[in-house]
Amino acid sequence: MPSLKSIRKRISSVKSTQKITRAMKMVAGAKLNKAQLRITELRPYAVKVQEVLWEITRDAVTAAAADAAAGTGAEGEASALAGSDGAPHPLLVARPERRVLLLVLTSDRGLCGAFNTNINKRAEREWKSRTEAGQEVQLAIIGRKGRDYFNRRSAPILEYLPGVWDKLNLETAQAVGAKLLAPFNKNEIDAIYLVYNEFKSAITQTVVVERLLPAGGPAQEQEQEKKQEQGGEGGHASPSGTTSEFLYEPDKGALLERLVPMYLDISILRALYESMASELGAKLTAMDAANKNAKEMIDSLTLEYNKARQAAITKELMEIIGGSEALKE
Repeated sequence: MPSLKSIRKRISSVKSTQKITRAMKMVAGAKLNKAQLRITELRPYAVKVQEVLWEITRDAVTAAAADAAAGTGAEGEASALAGSDGAPHPLLVARPERRVLLLVLTSDRGLCGAFNTNINKRAEREWKSRTEAGQEVQLAIIGRKGRDYFNRRSAPILEYLPGVWDKLNLETAQAVGAKLLAPFNKNEIDAIYLVYNEFKSAITQTVVVERLLPAGGPAQEQEQEKKQEQGGEGGHASPSGTTSEFLYEPDKGALLERLVPMYLDISILRALYESMASELGAKLTAMDAANKNAKEMIDSLTLEYNKARQAAITKELMEIIGGSEALKE
C-alpha cells in the first residue's frame, strides 16, 4: 500500500490539474459563445450566396443541354458562364480532376479531444483514395497539428499557412483564397476541396469534404438536393417541380464577376469559422470530461488515503495494547 505522503502528493497534483482544466473549460465556454454567434450569423449568408451561384450555373447547364440538342451546346454553355468580356469565368470552368488540392483545417493547439485526429484521418483517407484513383493530390495545411501529422507521413504539402487562427476575419480569408487561387489560375490545379469540421453543437462536429473550386456545378447541386430532402430552404422550385426563372439586373456576366470572388471569400471564411467553433466545442467537452475525471480521481485517492490512515492508526493502537498487555504480565 502506498505511503500517506505519496497519496497526499497525488491528491495535491490532481487538484492542481483540475484547476487548470476548470480554467480552460471556462475560457473555452466564453470563446465558444462568441464563435457560435459568429457562425450562426454567417452561415445563412454563405448558404444563400452558394444558392444564388448554383442557380446561375444550373441555368447555364440547362441552357447548354438545350443548345446541345440543337447542335450548339459548347457555345451555349460558354456564353451562359461568360463574364462581361465574353470569356468564360475561369473559376467556373470545370476540368477533369487530375490534380487536386486539399485545404485541411486543423488547430494550432491540442487538448481538444479527437478534433484534430478526426480531421487528419479523414484528409489522409481522401488523399490516399484519390492517389489510388490516379489523381495527383497536394495539401494546403492550416494549423500546426495538421502540418506535423502530414509531415510525419511524408505527404505532398504544397503550402502551409501559419498564423491564420491568430487573426480570424474576412481579410485573412481573402489572403488564404489568394494563396489557393495562384496555382488554380495557372492551371497547376484542377480542383480545390475543403476538409474541415462543421459545427453542430458543443459535443457534435462533423468532418466535411466540400468542393471549393471550380464553383457551381454538380457538387453544389448535390448539396442543394440534400438540403431539400432535409426540409431546408433549398432552391426555388415551384410546387409543380419546375424551377423558377429569374431576371438578372445587371446581366449574368457582370453578376458573376462580383459573385464568384464573393463566394470564394465567404466559403473560406465560413469554413474557418466552422472549424474554430468546432475546436472550441471539442475543447469545452474535453475539459469538462477531464474535470469530472479529476474529481472522481480525487474522491478515489481521498478514500484510499483515509483507509491507509485508519490502518496506520489501528496498527499503532494494536502496538500500544500489545505493549500494555506485555507489561501486565
